[in-house]
Amino acid sequence: MSAGAVKVIAVTGGKGGVGKTNVSVNLSYALSQMGRRVVLMDADLGLANVDVMMGLSSNRNISDVLAGQCRLRDVLIPVNENFSIVPASSGTQEMTMLSVHEHAELIHAFNDLAEDLDVLVIDTAAGISESVVSFVRAAQEVLVVVCDEPTSITDAYALIKLLNRDYHTARFRVLANMVHTEQEGRNMFAKLQTVTDRFLEVTLQYVGSIPYDETVRKAVQRQTAVLEAFPKSKAALSYRQLATKADAWPVLTTPRGHLEFFVERLVRGKLPEN
Repeated sequence: MSAGAVKVIAVTGGKGGVGKTNVSVNLSYALSQMGRRVVLMDADLGLANVDVMMGLSSNRNISDVLAGQCRLRDVLIPVNENFSIVPASSGTQEMTMLSVHEHAELIHAFNDLAEDLDVLVIDTAAGISESVVSFVRAAQEVLVVVCDEPTSITDAYALIKLLNRDYHTARFRVLANMVHTEQEGRNMFAKLQTVTDRFLEVTLQYVGSIPYDETVRKAVQRQTAVLEAFPKSKAALSYRQLATKADAWPVLTTPRGHLEFFVERLVRGKLPEN
């Protein structure tokens, strides 16, 4: 990865319960084990869960950065040498309704980290709220997590349709989670691709699957990444394979810094038309 280039990956899914946060945590952890400097942002701004899942706590969170009480560096919670988390606030409804200015302040805060960062992973909230769409459409890579439930495919399609129709996002990567066989994952992808091919002008890329694995549930109970708790498990192996693929995804070339590009896309999407 070239010096100064920051890869921005939004992990989303349309609905809750697909294991999106688990994917965000373990993908970030796996990338950090490869020597990448990773920050995971909990973008479920009003209902924080990444820090809880990892058994971490902080006196400050992203709302304090927005209030001008501290810098982004001050709220980072280190997980290991290369991996830190930006915690969200919990039970703060105002954080789910940020203004254009507040969104800009939030992402501009990341410029403070740009020199020390290779990958920014964004764990979005469930649903297709304005906040979710803002973060997803601003990212360079959109990783859509699906599981074997009819509502998962339906909601993933709804999110892809919204992003394609209203914001012309045309490329999505799809991960099948909690599968019992590799073929099950490919079948899920085929269902989603069939409907997008019929109604939308988008390109979907299947990036693989994460198997259903009891060690994932045990790792959640221990409040740690499955890669740390059960590094030889089937799930951990699959996350390392996913991280290897994600590491090879190209970083978009832009005239300015990549986080600045992220800021501009985020804010441009929220500014009123002249």
